[in-house]
Amino acid sequence: MKSLLFVDGYNIIGDWPELKQLQENDLESARDHLIEKMAEYQAYTGTEVTIIFDAHMVPGLGKKYEQFDLRVLYTKEKETADECIERLVNETKRIDRQIYVATSDFVEQRVIFASGAYRKSARELRTEMEQIEKGIAVDVEKTKRVKAKTKLPISEEMAELFEKWRRGKR
Repeated sequence: MKSLLFVDGYNIIGDWPELKQLQENDLESARDHLIEKMAEYQAYTGTEVTIIFDAHMVPGLGKKYEQFDLRVLYTKEKETADECIERLVNETKRIDRQIYVATSDFVEQRVIFASGAYRKSARELRTEMEQIEKGIAVDVEKTKRVKAKTKLPISEEMAELFEKWRRGKR
């Protein structure tokens, strides 16, 4: 079953301590950091992630772009992230798909439940992200430990000898 995750970008930035602190001096860096984290989340879980940022105070038609293979949306003029998320949930709702929305906005959570989506609070998403980062670190260590395998059928003894030669040891 395919899963989708819609992330209320500024809500998460305002909740995660490291992003909140970064936002005070450099909002763009906080956004970029969240995008990178959610790209890791998507790659590790297979869940399709879309991050929505409010642009309701900014004139224009809104923007949509792909970064790190995930979608990042800036809402249209006079549209909030909550309104955009509600619209997206209704547009993508299908029986064979689970939809999650990451926000700590209580009113939005109630609307999400009514629309048939599940919610993740900002704290739940952060905890899940911390577990994913630990899983990635374990996977990296396992990969480092795996010896390079050759496609030629040779004995372990010969493989060790070739490895010594490769490293310049005789």
